Amino acid sequence: MLSKIIGNYYYMVAIILFVIGMYTMLTHANMIKKVIAMNIMDTSVFLLFVAIGYTHGGQAPIIKEGSEAIYVNPLPGALMLTGIVVAVSVTAYALSLAVKIYRYYGTCDYDEICEIRSQE
Repeated sequence: MLSKIIGNYYYMVAIILFVIGMYTMLTHANMIKKVIAMNIMDTSVFLLFVAIGYTHGGQAPIIKEGSEAIYVNPLPGALMLTGIVVAVSVTAYALSLAVKIYRYYGTCDYDEICEIRSQE
């Protein structure tokens, strides 16, 4: 049992990264910290999908005549490239919103913003 866990450590790393990101998202009120936590969660999902597509001893999926080889699945890698582009776009948009909110309220802390809005 322990050898299977050690052999597939990247799954555990992905789970630990996701839990760290989720914990940070839930416990911090600062918007910048939430964006960083969201990126940590994205990274854990990317790691998990790429790890699922990996085959130990596999080769690039270039088929040669007369060759019987084990190939690595290219689909998770291609999907994660698309996911990375989307994640970078969402991060840029979230950070631009955080800058606008900071300029308007003078803080990026969600609790302070709620307090300021309740006084208006």
